[in-house]
Amino acid sequence: MRLKALGATLVTVPITLFGLVLVTFLIGRVVPIDPVLAIVGDRAPQEVVERARLELGLDRPLIEQFLRFVVQIASGDLGRSVMTANPVTQDIARFFPATFELATVAIILASLVGVPLGVLAAVRQGGWLDQSVRLFCLAGHSLPVFVLGLLSLLLFYAKLGWAPGPGRQGIAYEDMVDVRTGVLTVDALLAGDWGAFWDALAHLAQPAGVLAFFSLAYIARMARAFMLAELSSEYVTTARAKGLSETRIIWRHAFRNIAVPLVTVLVLTYAGLLEGAVLTETIFSWPGLGQYLTVSLLNADMNAVLGATLVVGLIYVVLNLFADLLYRLLDPRVR
Repeated sequence: MRLKALGATLVTVPITLFGLVLVTFLIGRVVPIDPVLAIVGDRAPQEVVERARLELGLDRPLIEQFLRFVVQIASGDLGRSVMTANPVTQDIARFFPATFELATVAIILASLVGVPLGVLAAVRQGGWLDQSVRLFCLAGHSLPVFVLGLLSLLLFYAKLGWAPGPGRQGIAYEDMVDVRTGVLTVDALLAGDWGAFWDALAHLAQPAGVLAFFSLAYIARMARAFMLAELSSEYVTTARAKGLSETRIIWRHAFRNIAVPLVTVLVLTYAGLLEGAVLTETIFSWPGLGQYLTVSLLNADMNAVLGATLVVGLIYVVLNLFADLLYRLLDPRVR
């Protein structure tokens, strides 16, 4: 049975990846942006435009273009960015660590607060804590991210002066730390530069807090729903009849049962954050993958747009597969 499930997974993954590549290719052909004009410019002579079109292979049949696109991706070549004049893979490798750092801190904050908050809300169903958590979750789903980001900057940066301005690092610390991992806080620690570390952490606090707020609302709501279902189970009633303490029933028995679906929620939430928090990165001038994708789209840099889109989709597919495998590993009923 395990071999059958593994075989089904191994068959599904290539099909999913092929569909991802196909959709990415079609996006590049549907978007009303001429990649040739983006490279040579609107005022280029017609013969230059035609020669560039021939060199890019855009004069060939669509099927042939797609096969060429697949071969190019399989070789790790995502083309060259018009905006930066660098290979797209090099740009993504430079911008992705910033998104990774932001998303990782956000999901850690959201998990540490959201999970116990949702559990306690379910335990005290109908009480003031439960009502407050439900109101908080409603606000998290209703308030637009750009509104919260702008309010955060206005209050903590412009009015109170508690937080540094937008960006990933202050001017005094720019290029002061050697890039090893691309994660600025980690690089500062490896270099032993505590000033750069605290500066990077201060710049990280606001955008990570904004992202954590929205993730926390979803995680708390799901934890509450899972725990409510468990607390109404017969084994909880039996445990109470046997005289077990409420703390032991909640955290030793009920929470262990909701941990499996909750892990899946956390992994998929993390995947959503890693896709690139476009609005958050734009508001806080955070040089991550989301901002890179937005700027590339505004500059009609289709190689960069398609490359970043492909990487975003690949991240989601991989983490979705990881969540599925983790679910099977942790829950013997699925196995």
